[in-house]
Amino acid sequence: MTSATLATGNPAVAPVSHPVPQAGRTGFLILFGLALAVVTLAEAIGNVAIPLGHGKIILLPLLWALLMGGGLGLAAPRLPQALRLPVSLQHAAGAILQPALLLFVAKLGLLVGGSLPKILGAGWALAFQEFGHFFGTMVFGLPVALLLGLKREAIGATFSVGREPSLAIIGERYGMDSPEGRGVLAEYLTGTVFGAVFIAVLAGLIASLGIFNPLALAMGAGVGSGSMMAAAAGAIAAQQTPEMAKEVATFAAASNLITTTIGTYFTLFLSLPFTVWAYGVLEPVLGRGRGRTETVPEPAAAVAAHAAPAFGLPALVLIWLATAAFGLVGNWLTYGTRPDGQVLIGAAIIVGAVVVGEALYRLAGRKLPAVVWVSLIGMALTYPGTPFAAEIAAATGRINFLALATPILAFAGLSLAKDFPAFRRLGWRIVVVSFMANAGTFLGAALIAQFWMHPPL
Repeated sequence: MTSATLATGNPAVAPVSHPVPQAGRTGFLILFGLALAVVTLAEAIGNVAIPLGHGKIILLPLLWALLMGGGLGLAAPRLPQALRLPVSLQHAAGAILQPALLLFVAKLGLLVGGSLPKILGAGWALAFQEFGHFFGTMVFGLPVALLLGLKREAIGATFSVGREPSLAIIGERYGMDSPEGRGVLAEYLTGTVFGAVFIAVLAGLIASLGIFNPLALAMGAGVGSGSMMAAAAGAIAAQQTPEMAKEVATFAAASNLITTTIGTYFTLFLSLPFTVWAYGVLEPVLGRGRGRTETVPEPAAAVAAHAAPAFGLPALVLIWLATAAFGLVGNWLTYGTRPDGQVLIGAAIIVGAVVVGEALYRLAGRKLPAVVWVSLIGMALTYPGTPFAAEIAAATGRINFLALATPILAFAGLSLAKDFPAFRRLGWRIVVVSFMANAGTFLGAALIAQFWMHPPL
């Protein structure tokens, strides 16, 4: 669930832009009204901890928002007319989600800027955890896929976590109607519907066990998807002290930025060839169910799944302002910070960083993802030595990063129901493989980061 602007760091595999879904002005007002109601209710529920053996699962407002949004879409046929969420509005929610994520990226960039010396001090841990993201996905997912009887679908489902750049890479290399294309599409749909919930529960449970350094887990959370990173980082941060929670967000943001940018090239030139080679070696040993045919998603679903809608700049500004306002509601309800003058200035700075980043993205010919420009603007504003860096950090620091994540997950939830028909056509085995791949990218990166942060004597 990344933005089109977040979608690819490789111009060679850039997705095609499509017009904004036609929901109409009234439809958009209804959609934003529903999103505000979902955010308010989710923040009112707050954090809920569920004990699980020696660990625990923490359900955050952002997960409530995701679940409530999805529930509204699925229950639409049985709801009163005023609460119904037609498919056109679900597509609109998906389109809004993408630029709204840039607000979260800007907030994280502002956090990262003041902590750059500490991040650079992480050295090899941050550099090598990328190997864990990509090879962990294959190591956890490919053997399970083969044992369950998948064939070349296993390559598409396990060479990455299957976000938009991966769709483009497989589509270009094999075609979306190939076994590899069906595998990556299944991974994409599973991640879209359940990815944030799954990674949040897994990250929260692993964090509660106290085995890993929280910063190693934070680096594992940077899987290259904004919503999944927000969900995982939030689940980890919720179990830390306020100061450590900020560092968790900072390191998760740095890791996610690396994965989103150089990760695309890593996937194209290392991860995919290695997975193809590993499939050739392991399939004769572990492969089962020869001749079995996998359930194939409809070709139309493949097209819709990675459609990248485009908004005009005025519409984008309205989306950013509304999303920031929703974030301030959560910041007040859950974190007790009233929207006073300093908070409003902080919100204006975050929106301003996104506007400037988007403008630079367009002026530069869209050759680099907008997430890079927005991150750089945010980091520059709070980098030690920048004029007014302390004042900017103080103003934006009064807005909790999780409060900005909740409206994003609300829009993600409101967009989910349209993907369920395609999701239901997937075979159950490939869904299991998808979960294993998501677990692998998180745990693989966390293991490598943990090793370099605490090397064995």
